[in-house]
Amino acid sequence: MRPVLLMKVFVTRRIPPEGRAALARAAEDGGLTLLLRMVSNSWAQAILLPQLPKVWNYSCEVEQWDSDEPIPIKELERGVAGAHGLLCLLSDRVDKRILDAAGANLKVISTLSVGVDHLALDEIKKRGIRVGYTPDVLTDATAELAVSLLLTTCRRLPEAIEEVKKGDVVNQDDLYQALASGQIAAAGLDVTTPEPLPTNHPLLTLKNCVILPHIGSATHRTRNTMSMLAANNLLAGLRGEPMPSELML
Repeated sequence: MRPVLLMKVFVTRRIPPEGRAALARAAEDGGLTLLLRMVSNSWAQAILLPQLPKVWNYSCEVEQWDSDEPIPIKELERGVAGAHGLLCLLSDRVDKRILDAAGANLKVISTLSVGVDHLALDEIKKRGIRVGYTPDVLTDATAELAVSLLLTTCRRLPEAIEEVKKGDVVNQDDLYQALASGQIAAAGLDVTTPEPLPTNHPLLTLKNCVILPHIGSATHRTRNTMSMLAANNLLAGLRGEPMPSELML
């Protein structure tokens, strides 16, 4: 019998079906056998566990925070402790504190996002951890949302102009002043810093500012594609193989 190396993976949120299927297929292929243990009983025990083959030379235990809400930091610290892989989202800040909690086993972080501002990249590089992300998936969805924001903003102000920018490119304090003074007629935002904005943020008081809760990727097709790519990045990193989309540090 071959020796079994147990590799732990922590997933910080429920992921869409395509990502779950990618993990299941990896088990069926025999490259990694996935023994899924959820924080709460859900689809894993009922659907995936009966399909899993016998343990081969690698066993990967995947624990998922079973919620659609952001994981509390204490739960993230607990879940990531001793993990070899982490699949996270843009709202999960992976800083030195989380990396320390994970320990020396952590070898790959796969983020279900294009942006990586939530990752402490210098610290991650220092520790030799590989990073996967999901670029080139959001182009159509982002364009469609930009048009929707433009139309919504124009209904509030006929002379409104919109420009598509990454969230951190926009200085929100300067934007507020420009909107309040009339220097800019109107603005539509899908990305803010932080997310969500505090309820007392001055931008939320303006009638010429439309703010959405970062839904640029919130189509079923886009989220499924992103989750599959994130899962494949994670599995490739655990195997020591090239990732489909690796962020080169």
